[in-house]
Amino acid sequence: MAKFAKPEKQAAAVMKQLQGSVIKSVGTVRNFEQALTTVSNYCRQMKLPSLRAMKVDDAITYLELRGQLVGQKALDLERQALQKMMHHVSKVLPENQRLPVIKSEQQQVLKSRAYTDRQVEMVASKQQASNALATQISYAAGLRAHELFTLARYDERSADNRPANSHKWTGRSGTLYTVQGKGGLIRQVLLPANLATELELHRRAQPVTVRDRDINYLSRYNIAGGQRWSNSFSAASKRALDWSRGAHGLRHSYAQQRMYELQMQGLTRGIALETVSQEMGHFRPEITETYLR
Repeated sequence: MAKFAKPEKQAAAVMKQLQGSVIKSVGTVRNFEQALTTVSNYCRQMKLPSLRAMKVDDAITYLELRGQLVGQKALDLERQALQKMMHHVSKVLPENQRLPVIKSEQQQVLKSRAYTDRQVEMVASKQQASNALATQISYAAGLRAHELFTLARYDERSADNRPANSHKWTGRSGTLYTVQGKGGLIRQVLLPANLATELELHRRAQPVTVRDRDINYLSRYNIAGGQRWSNSFSAASKRALDWSRGAHGLRHSYAQQRMYELQMQGLTRGIALETVSQEMGHFRPEITETYLR
């Protein structure tokens, strides 16, 4: 098997092809080379052949994972560097197409705060039925906006094999589903029985492809999700409460409620944090920590 070249060398080789002809700014070259070095390190960790061998799906997965760790400015820089490489070096992305803009989860954390039970009820009451159901499901299971499109019964799609402790869902009951989250991770989520029953009333005869923020999702249920639902939530929140913390605030609510429930069950804070991290599809408990402010 060929040896993986040093990430710094791979990034420098890519930028050598871009410098002067495609990118004239020395500062931009320097910033892109640093960004691509980080991407190349990821390729080595994920056992991808090389930086140049990345496919568009690989790039999107990388950006989704990085969005949990860095702010929007850093994430956009890495997306732009990847896009230039894929346009002009590896040429796996046509020049008239762009990589989708992935929203930094850190950025959303800084702008969002938890909603109470009563506040969520008030917001949902100001939404149309499809959006209201999506709000209730997101709140109950801590789902991201796009994950609403990916709901599937647990018996028709298994979760990915990732570390999980025995305390998941402690103190709660309901029906298991799976969703596809950041980085393509498929994880279990638990819906209360009443919401699972309501959701099944909206099951499609056949799954359809839904496009949101330039990414396609296979949707099995005819409910709202993605950017349109997020916009609906913010508008309804302003109508109901005169302010909005954004739909991502529902994940804050989930994290804070579950931490309280698990610690009331006698779990230490560390074990409770690890459990909530697994339930929310975070790759490190430290990410979940930021939702507890």
